[in-house]
Amino acid sequence: MTNPLIMKLEHGADLNDEDRALLRNLSARTRHVGAKQDIIREGERPEEVHLVMEGFACRYKLLPDGRRQIMAFLVPGDFCDLHVAILGEMDHSIGTGWGCTVVDIPRATIDDLTAHQPRITRALWWATLADEGTLREWLVNMGQREADRQMAHLFCELLVRLQAVGRASEDSFDFPISQADLADALGVSDVHVNRVLRELRVKGLAEWKSKRLHIPAVERLKAFAEFDPKYLHLQRPEGGHSA
Repeated sequence: MTNPLIMKLEHGADLNDEDRALLRNLSARTRHVGAKQDIIREGERPEEVHLVMEGFACRYKLLPDGRRQIMAFLVPGDFCDLHVAILGEMDHSIGTGWGCTVVDIPRATIDDLTAHQPRITRALWWATLADEGTLREWLVNMGQREADRQMAHLFCELLVRLQAVGRASEDSFDFPISQADLADALGVSDVHVNRVLRELRVKGLAEWKSKRLHIPAVERLKAFAEFDPKYLHLQRPEGGHSA
C-alpha cells in the first residue's frame, strides 16, 4: 500500500528520492492503538511526535461534566502534534475510539529533519499551515452553518483529505466512528445526528452503512455544503517550489 505520509507531503513540497526514502524509513516502525484508547492525554508532557498511518484518531477536550468536543479528525499521513513537544504539557488529548496505526517519532528526529532537510522542512510547515486552515473552517462550520450543511461539509472534507493520501475512492471511504463521535465533532446531540443522517440519505446525498460512507453524487453534496477545498491547500501556487 502507498505511504500516506509521503503522499500528503508531496502536496507541500517537491520531494526527491532521498526525501521519500527518509520519510519511508521515518514511518516504518508502527504500532497499533486499540479502540477507546488515548495516544496522549491532556496534561501529559509530549516527548514524541505521533503520526497516524492507518485509521482515524481525533483531537478532543473533555469538559468538567464529562462532555467531549472533538476538534479535528486525524487521518493517515497526519501528524498529531508536530510542534507540540516545544510545550511543557498537552492542552488537549489525542485519542481513538476506533483503533488506528501510529508511528512514535522522537523529537530529536524531527529536529534533525528540520535542520538538514529543506524540502521536508517546507512540507512540514505546509502541513502545519493546512491544519490551521482546517481548524478555521471547522470554527466557521460550528458557528455559521446549519447541522445538515455542517455534516455535509465534513463528509466532503474527509473525502478530499483521504483521496489525497490514497485512502478513498471517488465517492466513498471507510468511516469507522459512531454517531456519538460525530455528534461530539459537530456539537449537536446524538438524536440530531441521526435525524440529519436520515435527511441526507433521503436527499440522495450521503449513505453511511457498515462503517463506510458512500456519497452517491459528490458534486451535489459539495454544492449543498458550499464546500470549497481551498483551505486544505492541496493545490500549490504556480511556480511554487522548495529549496
